[in-house]
Amino acid sequence: MSTSAAASATAAWTTLPSVNPRRSSSALRLPSSLRRSLPSRLLSSSPSRSPLVPVSAMASPAAGETASRKKLIIFDVEEDLAASLAKYTAELSAKFAADLAAFTVVLSGGSLVKALRKLAEPPYLEAVDWSKWHVFWVDERVVPKDHADSNYKLASDEFLSKVPIPADQVYAINDALSSEGAADDYETRSKQLVKDGVIETSTVTGFPKFDLMLMGMGPDGHIASLFPGHPVVNENQKWVTFVKDSPKPPPERITFTFPVINSSAHIALVVTGAGKAGAVHKALSGGQKTSDLLPVEMVSLQDGELTWFTDKPAVSMLSSI
Repeated sequence: MSTSAAASATAAWTTLPSVNPRRSSSALRLPSSLRRSLPSRLLSSSPSRSPLVPVSAMASPAAGETASRKKLIIFDVEEDLAASLAKYTAELSAKFAADLAAFTVVLSGGSLVKALRKLAEPPYLEAVDWSKWHVFWVDERVVPKDHADSNYKLASDEFLSKVPIPADQVYAINDALSSEGAADDYETRSKQLVKDGVIETSTVTGFPKFDLMLMGMGPDGHIASLFPGHPVVNENQKWVTFVKDSPKPPPERITFTFPVINSSAHIALVVTGAGKAGAVHKALSGGQKTSDLLPVEMVSLQDGELTWFTDKPAVSMLSSI
């Protein structure tokens, strides 16, 4: 992304409105000490052409549905995407940490974790209030925590071990349980954290409302461990469910369900590479049939904002870009 484009994109984050009337309505801002340490190109508010593309091509909600707020940002290079994602996350952290006692963050696996690397570097490493972070996983493979396929291990090795989040505020699955048992346990623990006031409840849906979900998307349009055509995409009662026959190995997983995902305050969906262009095209070009939705198309926040962080190869099939 060009310098001018990066400046315009980042300036847009400082004016995102609050999505919860119980929270402060002030704009999202980094602490002044952190803003002073950021490169000027990420703080400029010059009126250059913005890479923020309104996702107007997405299907309009049906009558009675709540419209979610959506944005699409396209970057020339991954380095700029990572820089923008770090600033976006740090601003949300500052806002929620100031308003509440906790900042609830949900991670996925895969390339998303690498995209978070700049949060573990100056100026964010020193300026973010990591003591307020509570970290969850949108999905996890049912393997030991030290297994190469573990999303926990990936996040720990690449991100969590480099930032001072209290260990008891990182909520990994119980890897001693079966997939069904691990899902039930994760839901039970999440419900207790709602009772404890760590996680909010959506006044719209009644499901837990996490402050920020950071997710990727597979080439087939799957998110979390919600795969196209799999029965778990239709689960609408449980908070956490299990999968024993994932089409992508390993086969056994647990995952947050769509009612939980769609109750989030913010979702950052990081999607890069030409291999995902087909799914991006289907998700953003409009005209899709409800009987043939990809899981990524089923992300529709009830009272929140969805932001796509993408690159040019990922949106190469979109004729309107």
